[in-house]
Amino acid sequence: MKAIRRFTVRPVLPDTLRPLADLARNLRWSWHEPTRELFETVDPEVLRAADGDPVRALGSIGAGRLAALAADQDFLARLREAAEDLDRYLTEPRWYQRQPGEQPAAIAYFSPEFGVTAALPQYSGGLGILAGDHLKAASDLGVPLIGVGLLYRHGYFRQSLSRDGWQQEHYPVLDPGELPVALLREPDGSPARVTLALPGGRSLHAHIWTAQVGRVPLLMLDSDVEENAPGEREVTDRLYGGGSEHRLLQEMLLGIGGVRAVRTYTRLTGTPAPEVFHTNEGHAGFLGLERIRELGGTGLDFDAALELVRAGTVFTTHTPVAAGIDRFDRALVARHLGEDGALPGVDTGRILALGDETALGGEPGVFNMAAMGLRLARRANGVSTLHGEVSRAMFAGLWPGFDPEELPLTSITNGVHAPTWTAPEVARLGPDADDRELWELRRTLRERLVKDVRHRVRESWRQRGAAAAELGWTDTVLDPDVLTIGFARRVPSYKRLTLMLRDKDRLRALLLHPERPVQLVVAGKAHPRDDGGKKLVRELVRFADDPRVRHRIVFLPDYGMGMARGLYPGCDVWLNNPLRPLEACGTSGMKAALNGCLNLSVLDGWWDEWFEPDFGWAIPTADGAAALDEDRRDDLEAAALYELIEHRVAPRFYDRGPDGVPAGWTAMVRRTLTDLGPKVLADRMVREYVERLYAPAAADRRALGPDEARALAAWKARVRAAWPKVSVDHVEVGDDLEEADAELGATPAVRVRVALGELGPEDVEVQAVTGRVDADDRLMDARTSVLKPAGGPDLEGRIPYAGALSLDRTGPFGCTVRVLPAHPSLAHPAELGLVALPAETTGEGAGLLMR
Repeated sequence: MKAIRRFTVRPVLPDTLRPLADLARNLRWSWHEPTRELFETVDPEVLRAADGDPVRALGSIGAGRLAALAADQDFLARLREAAEDLDRYLTEPRWYQRQPGEQPAAIAYFSPEFGVTAALPQYSGGLGILAGDHLKAASDLGVPLIGVGLLYRHGYFRQSLSRDGWQQEHYPVLDPGELPVALLREPDGSPARVTLALPGGRSLHAHIWTAQVGRVPLLMLDSDVEENAPGEREVTDRLYGGGSEHRLLQEMLLGIGGVRAVRTYTRLTGTPAPEVFHTNEGHAGFLGLERIRELGGTGLDFDAALELVRAGTVFTTHTPVAAGIDRFDRALVARHLGEDGALPGVDTGRILALGDETALGGEPGVFNMAAMGLRLARRANGVSTLHGEVSRAMFAGLWPGFDPEELPLTSITNGVHAPTWTAPEVARLGPDADDRELWELRRTLRERLVKDVRHRVRESWRQRGAAAAELGWTDTVLDPDVLTIGFARRVPSYKRLTLMLRDKDRLRALLLHPERPVQLVVAGKAHPRDDGGKKLVRELVRFADDPRVRHRIVFLPDYGMGMARGLYPGCDVWLNNPLRPLEACGTSGMKAALNGCLNLSVLDGWWDEWFEPDFGWAIPTADGAAALDEDRRDDLEAAALYELIEHRVAPRFYDRGPDGVPAGWTAMVRRTLTDLGPKVLADRMVREYVERLYAPAAADRRALGPDEARALAAWKARVRAAWPKVSVDHVEVGDDLEEADAELGATPAVRVRVALGELGPEDVEVQAVTGRVDADDRLMDARTSVLKPAGGPDLEGRIPYAGALSLDRTGPFGCTVRVLPAHPSLAHPAELGLVALPAETTGEGAGLLMR
């Protein structure tokens, strides 16, 4: 028989043990080693059976064991100490509280997934892990963040393999009663909920579950409530599941419902309302539309509300390719957000314009979530320096007339949460540890990984149908004294899981080298609907199944946080070979670095930014014609990878001194820990968000009251309408530069006449733009100087402006003049995407070149 209802029956804890429940319900235990050690002593077997989750473990501990703990004075003293430590952590001022000036009272951080702990499996890959690390670092720093996401009843999926190596997906049901979450309730005890209107008179209801991530609450919306019809109950069934309408409903619930959940939470708890809303990728972009709807209820029109929303919004893009952006049919969006949908009273035409992608070369019938996210945010960023460059080129169409480097899209390089990802032994390693201590620790961690891998390989083969008698060989899988390379991530094609298989004979030779063998630990999930990715997994698995090499290369199914915590410390080298520049950041290599694991990677994402020879190796990438031929490109880059491993990586690892220690290798490990480690921290990342984005956004939002917002919106409308008549009609640069050359240090005068049409000088800024020029006369490393009005209008209404250039660089040099809109409330000169340049002719309107 099968149960029709499921309950979690929890024991009643004695009063002296009540703090255990508080410690278990706060996810700080997931990164706080002393608290984890305390739960280990409660009942190690039960904790292991609960996969390390103390909430589940407490629900399974017998009354006898609880009575014994309640009488154990040493345990009670440790419990009191842990509870007091948590209280101090939650209440004492931290970094944020010590910052000068008026900081945001609260920041709402929206993401479609959060990887906080394996005990709360609400993530699929790097985006979710990054979001979880963002919350944890914010908690450690005291940043008043409120996380907002969805509670998926099936999570992402669990991965296993068929006998022939094909990925299989399983979707276990997650019972919130067994998760470290609590239902948000109204004062009368009823569940708090949010409701979205849907077309056809339907409604989408959702409960709000809260997880406490240290000091940070994480709100997760759950549509599996009885008031919903069957289709609506399944909206939050799976992460990234379902078709287009299903995904649209998920993103409506996340963005629109998420704002309503934040309002409900602040009302019930007294938490300050957020001044800043951070949209982590386009999935949550509808949050801006809900805030426009809210402001419409206060009497503001769409344009004024848009200005207020933009002022307090930060948008982070994580994708370097257009194919990674969520896009929906415009008619589908209009139907779900219009008068018969979730946002009555908000102009549907204006909503659709926010998601229009034609400026990006896209399709007119498509609604682009990233385009909307950027238009709804005054501040935006990519997640590494290189990704910032890629993103500016990718979205340049939203700011026509500006060079990519000028666009209001900066970058903050991701970081990872050290207490979560650093092995305790590495964290305890003192600065005075000698090479032998460092090397012995590396071997200990490698040996621990080998033990874990053997267990996982054995279990995987059992799931694939192997009998116990067939599995004796798994006892010799991997060797704790062999150079161990790790590769684990999602399996889209651009990450090139199988690049290592490009020359299978060459790889076998590396694995089986008689003096300097190499072993590989590989893991990763392909998206359930990505058959191409599944074929890559099967190809890798079939190679690893070969009896000749299966003791040297393994594929571990069901990659997740639990596996990763042992994988990063146990590997000597972390491999990453994406197609450059398609890796936005690549934080797995950062986690490896925190444990003294050296990186072997294509110069992409964060590695392009911080690579040094002391930290690892850069895999050369093909360029020119070779890069255009996919097969030749992969052949060249795979060959470069084999060469690096055989001639540089392995010799460095096996070059031992008389004491058996490879001094060259340990020197690289030491530099990685001491010099690279501090750069890759999530603490550094969150501080940058606070200083560069959150605090300025809050200041802008405070400065922009309703009247100021109306005035700014009206000014923008006036400037947009008048801009076609703005022009640069005449440019003169230096009377003594007729021969187009000049001496270093000269300051030639610049004079220009500008037609402003219906605008006045107070509406614009006229700039001289100078810099070196390339072979096509494009300005490089451009600098700007402001030109000032130099008299009244001439007979044709043109206004003269004048200034001087500073010729501070030698070589080919050029200048031009441009006109930009100017207003004190603009956060960036390119905000309106309007610019007037000289006519592209060789006459008097052109820029000047000096060679």
